[in-house]
Amino acid sequence: MADYHYDVVIIGSGPAGEGAAMNAAKKGKRVAVVEDKKMLGGNCTHWGTIPSKALRHAVKQIIQFNTNPMFREIGEPRWFSFQRVLKSAEKVIAKQVKLRTEFYGRNRINVYTGVAKFADANTIDVYSGTISNVRLHAKEIVIATGSSPWRPDNIDFSHPRIYDSDTILTLDHTPRTIIIYGAGVIGCEYASIFSGLGVKVDLIHPGDRLLNFLDDEISDALSYHLRDKGALIRHNEQFDSVESNERYVTMTMASGKKVKADAFLWAAGRTGNTAQLGLENIGLEANSRGQLDVDGEYRTSIENIYAAGDVIGWPSLASAAYDQGRAVASTIASPEEFRFVDSVPTGIYTIPEISSVGKTERQLTEEKVPYEVGQAFFKNIARAQITAEGVGMLKILFHRQTLEILGIHCFGDQAAEIVHIGQAIMLQKGEGNTLKYFVNTTFNYPTMAEAYRVAALNGLNRL
Repeated sequence: MADYHYDVVIIGSGPAGEGAAMNAAKKGKRVAVVEDKKMLGGNCTHWGTIPSKALRHAVKQIIQFNTNPMFREIGEPRWFSFQRVLKSAEKVIAKQVKLRTEFYGRNRINVYTGVAKFADANTIDVYSGTISNVRLHAKEIVIATGSSPWRPDNIDFSHPRIYDSDTILTLDHTPRTIIIYGAGVIGCEYASIFSGLGVKVDLIHPGDRLLNFLDDEISDALSYHLRDKGALIRHNEQFDSVESNERYVTMTMASGKKVKADAFLWAAGRTGNTAQLGLENIGLEANSRGQLDVDGEYRTSIENIYAAGDVIGWPSLASAAYDQGRAVASTIASPEEFRFVDSVPTGIYTIPEISSVGKTERQLTEEKVPYEVGQAFFKNIARAQITAEGVGMLKILFHRQTLEILGIHCFGDQAAEIVHIGQAIMLQKGEGNTLKYFVNTTFNYPTMAEAYRVAALNGLNRL
């Protein structure tokens, strides 16, 4: 067996692993990465963030073509198959892999392909099948293995009509009807994608409202727009069983109701990828969801072993994972630069998209904070009228006395971009983070960013 020695070994090449690897290498550490897939980038690039967002973009273009009267001069509305739309996503994935592979080469980071397993707290064996020919020794080890869809035992995921959020990307036909169980972020995004392709969607949700961590008004708006596209949303329904044959899938709910469709997508929960790591060899335990507990510096209960990204749970976003990985490298190589990742914007790529940062109205009410609301509806913004993207709004929550910005909530075209302007102002120190910034700053016209000025004036007029 070949033995190699490093300062840091990182398990996983998704956003958290990449963030840790690049930052540690830049700080002069000798770094190795172990990746169990043939290509770099992790689930984010291959199964999650990138393909679903590329898919959504293509569907959005189809919707624009099919609903814009100007295009009727060219031809009638067109129908596009799911696998044809997937082709555009595959091109993006290839570009992302090429880019990321170059990063590792440029920074002299050795990449080992195989399954990593702890021999002890400073030693990793890399397995190809049942054989390990490589042993890596390191002072510090970072677990950045990500997460996978949680699969209950009573569902046959090998059946050609039953999918989870990974295998849905292998769907080789376009179903006429689909049942999606679980209306979290992934369930809502795929409900948007399929209903945008003209598929009849049954979205079944155990809770009483969609994405209940969002501002109530925005959660309600999402429900309305999904229903407007033909999705049927069933709240407060628990999964009981699913049966399938060569023609259709039938899902039975705990309430006794049954629903039938061409395909079934399970989108209820994810689990940390820790089962194959040999954690028992080092006395480290994952929780019931396969996740690892870490302290305020991303250390596990073993001092030289760190964890970051989806494998530690909240917030399970690629953006946060990358920053958490960088933070781990700072803990190891330059503690004075360490930053705990906590102010994380939410970006949800439904159609239309949603983004928010800071507190919601419900939280501020519970905390008895005297806040006020400033709103700008996109239908009144010139840029949105030009692009025919009038659905949505920007909402600023601010303190009635100090005018400090407490939360930004956005729904509509480019919401995930627009939110960052508010985030930048919100995070300023002193008096720089008040509503007055938006009134006293000249915005380009026409732009979507101008919604901040409109919302700020609207809010000040309420005082």
